[in-house]
Amino acid sequence: MNERREMTTRERILASAAAIIGEDGVTARLSVRAVAERAGVSTGSLRHHFPTQQELRDEVLRRVFDWMLPTSNIDDSTVPARDRLVACLRQVLVMTGTGPEARESMVRIMDSFVTAEQNESVRAAYLAVQSDSQRRMEEWLQVLAADVDLPEDDIPRRARFLGTVLNGLAMERALPTADSLAHVETEALFVAADAVLNPALPS
Repeated sequence: MNERREMTTRERILASAAAIIGEDGVTARLSVRAVAERAGVSTGSLRHHFPTQQELRDEVLRRVFDWMLPTSNIDDSTVPARDRLVACLRQVLVMTGTGPEARESMVRIMDSFVTAEQNESVRAAYLAVQSDSQRRMEEWLQVLAADVDLPEDDIPRRARFLGTVLNGLAMERALPTADSLAHVETEALFVAADAVLNPALPS
């Protein structure tokens, strides 16, 4: 009974934080008092479940992205490792859309993180998005590590490289281009996958 109550409290806190972000945007300030009041819990209870606001924001955004991203085939060892990794990377790119939708996504990102006043809420929101992206790519590479003999301690660096590639391709989706976007993206994703899955990737 106690475990069920604790889970319920945690879920109420997360739902309340998610509602605030839904209303005010990803850079919304998740003050302890505001979230606790909305969830109907004490500030002490909130701090018990989420000692810092960054931990709360990280968990909310992790769940949002889990919901937005479809289940990947990263564990399907019958598919070559590079194909599995490219499929996962492509899923992330699909979320940005193409043409006008991609431009709207890029404008939202610029408004939220670049042109906005660089306060603590903006910084915390960006760190949460960046952290979730890094975590996902590290998890994908950890699954593939056994197949291609990747050095475990180098996975974070390789994941950061993939994040940089995705950021560049997302920007390209929002810009005019004379080339076939699908062809350019496919080529770039396979080059990036081949690079990070190479056990001897230069440091």
